[in-house]
Amino acid sequence: MSEPFRSLAIVVVVLGALMSVSAGLIWLERRLLALWQDRLGPNRVGPFGLLQVAADMVKIFWKEDWIPPFADKPVFVLAPAIIMMAVLTSFAVIPFAPGIVVADLNIGLLFFLGLSSLSVYSVMLAGWSSNSKYSLLGSLRAAGQMLSYEVFMGLSLMGVVMLAGSFNLSQIVQAQSRLWFCVPQFLGLAIFVVAGLAETRRVPFDLPEDEAALVAGFHAEYSGIKFGMFFVGEYLGITLISALMVTLFFGGWLGPAPVPPVLWFAAKTVVAISGFILVRAALPRLRPDQLMAFGWKVMLPLALLNLAVTGALVVGVG
Repeated sequence: MSEPFRSLAIVVVVLGALMSVSAGLIWLERRLLALWQDRLGPNRVGPFGLLQVAADMVKIFWKEDWIPPFADKPVFVLAPAIIMMAVLTSFAVIPFAPGIVVADLNIGLLFFLGLSSLSVYSVMLAGWSSNSKYSLLGSLRAAGQMLSYEVFMGLSLMGVVMLAGSFNLSQIVQAQSRLWFCVPQFLGLAIFVVAGLAETRRVPFDLPEDEAALVAGFHAEYSGIKFGMFFVGEYLGITLISALMVTLFFGGWLGPAPVPPVLWFAAKTVVAISGFILVRAALPRLRPDQLMAFGWKVMLPLALLNLAVTGALVVGVG
């Protein structure tokens, strides 16, 4: 197969897999939350409730795609598309197995960090264009939270970059052939997980969607397929952070030989996603002041400490 057709095939397979995974995660989250909280999950539509997601998708497609008359219509329509574009494009640099990557960039990690910043525009524009005070408050919370925790996320990854000597994600995976970076970079991993929860606006950092105070936050005025795009974007974000965590800290596709590398990558990613869901089942929502204070008073010093210690060790050993 020629290189252009091979690249096109990888893109099509990756997009199809991501859409299927985002739909499956809705069912997985409901089932795991029910299991951990000792209650029933979806179990009526189809075997094990598997067709509940399909029923929900049909419902969203047939709902009225209403645009409030007081909204800024072009921006209102554009906002959910931005988050989908940013998340899906970020997957281009994730190596799923040797040779299975859409774009094997030398600056792959920087590419991810740059695109993750674009998702802030989505929630900001959604809240602002809705012309609703609840949506605007939710978008302001999201902007402050995501911009702050992006700082700690970037700093937490610099230790991995120093150990691997590269921003290329495939080379970072290969550098873990002897020891996964979750061991020497345990503190960086912990910071990355917390920052990832904040970036994806998941519990306990789901303040932009605080239904008790903000109705539904930045997407309060959305309905139909545009609301569904925000919903799918959230689950794609969880998958992206989990896949990146596996790539950077848990050896990516590396594993015992009898199992294909892509299956190792998929299995590790599912475990990481399950951890995200467990956090939602176990932790309460923070207050806005607690969230920001935790970031700047705890996360930032720890990230700088990890960066300084790792740099000292690399220079000392080198």
